[in-house]
Amino acid sequence: MFHIEIEPVWRFHKEGSPQTAVVMLGVLNEIRTTGKLTSAAKHAGLSYRHVWNLVEQWSEFFGVPLVETHRGKGTTLTAFGEKLVWAGQRMQARLGPQLENLAQELVTEIKPFLHHRPSVIRVHASHGFAVSKLRELLDREPGIGVDLRYVSNQNSLVSLAQGACDLSGVHVPRGELRAQSVKACREWLDPREDRVISFVTREMGLMVKPGNPLNIGSLKDLVDTKARFVNRDHDSGTRTLFDQLLAQHRIDDAKINGAQQMEFTHAAVAAYVASGMADAAFGVEAAARQFGLDFVRLLTEDYFFVCRRAFLDTEPMRRVLDIMKGSAFHDAVAELPGYLATSPGAVSTVREFLDIVDATSRPVKIKP
Repeated sequence: MFHIEIEPVWRFHKEGSPQTAVVMLGVLNEIRTTGKLTSAAKHAGLSYRHVWNLVEQWSEFFGVPLVETHRGKGTTLTAFGEKLVWAGQRMQARLGPQLENLAQELVTEIKPFLHHRPSVIRVHASHGFAVSKLRELLDREPGIGVDLRYVSNQNSLVSLAQGACDLSGVHVPRGELRAQSVKACREWLDPREDRVISFVTREMGLMVKPGNPLNIGSLKDLVDTKARFVNRDHDSGTRTLFDQLLAQHRIDDAKINGAQQMEFTHAAVAAYVASGMADAAFGVEAAARQFGLDFVRLLTEDYFFVCRRAFLDTEPMRRVLDIMKGSAFHDAVAELPGYLATSPGAVSTVREFLDIVDATSRPVKIKP
C-alpha cells in the first residue's frame, strides 16, 4: 500500500540561518522518558558525544540550559527543556489527525497514476485510539488500502448517506443520554440498506493532573474549584456529549473557567493538562493515561461502524471483519486503558441496533 506521511518541522529563527529542531526535540523527549543521555543517543542513532554536543549547542542557542546532570542519578530536563517537550507533544496531538487527513487526500489524488491499485476502503470516523489500531492492522494486509478521514460523528453518517465513504464510525453513550445521541443519528440511518457493526467500548470522563490536587470528582467540582478547563472543538462528538452532560446536570458552561479554550483531539486536551496549562479536560481514559494523568470516569460509550448492506459482501469488507474478530485486534485493544473489544465485527440491522439502544438507555447514576 502506498503511504504518505506529513510531519511538522520546528525551525527557530535568531541571527543567521533558521535552526531545525526535529532531532533535538526527539533527544529531549527520550531524556525525559529514560533519564539517560545514552538512551537518547541510541534512540536517535547518534553517538553519545554527538548528542551531548547537540544539547550544548541548543542550550547556547537559547541562552538557557536544556538539561541537568546529577552524579549517579542520570540526566533530567530543566523547566525550559520540559516546556519544549510538552509544546512538541501538544503540537503533534493537535495537528496529527489533520496532517493524516491531508496525507490521505494526497494519496487518493496520486493513486490513479500508479500501476498497483489495491482495493480501497473509505473510512470516515471520529478520531479514536481503537480506530488507529484497526488501521495499523489493515495497513499490513496485502491488497487492501485504507482511506481514513477523521470527521465528526454526524458528518461521518452524512458521508455514508451521500456515498462518500464505505464505513462510518459512530459513538454513542450509555445511560440517559443515549437516546438523545441516537436521535441525532436516526435521520441518516437507512433501516433497509444500512448495517451496524459492533466495535469497542471506551470510558469517558475528566482528565486531571497526577494526584488530582484539586480533588475533582464530578462536573460540579469544575465550577466549585474554579479549575482551569480546556474543551473540545464545537464540531466534535465529544464536545456534544460534554455539553449534553452539562445540560443534564444544569451546569452553565459560562461558569467553567476556560470552557471556551479549545483543542481538537483527545490527545491534545490531555497534553494541554499534562503541560500545566489547564487543570482538567473531558475525554477518553486512554488519552489521560498516555500523558500520565489521573482519570475520573463519568460514563461509557459504545463505538460502532455503519456500512451499506451490499458492502458487507465485498472481499475487502470480509477481511476487515476477520481482522476485527481476530486475536491481534483484541490484543491491541487490551493495551488501551479504558477500552474493551465488545464483539467486534458482529453485524446487526438498524432495527436490532435500535433495540439494543433502547435496552441500554436505562438511567445510570453519574456524579453531577
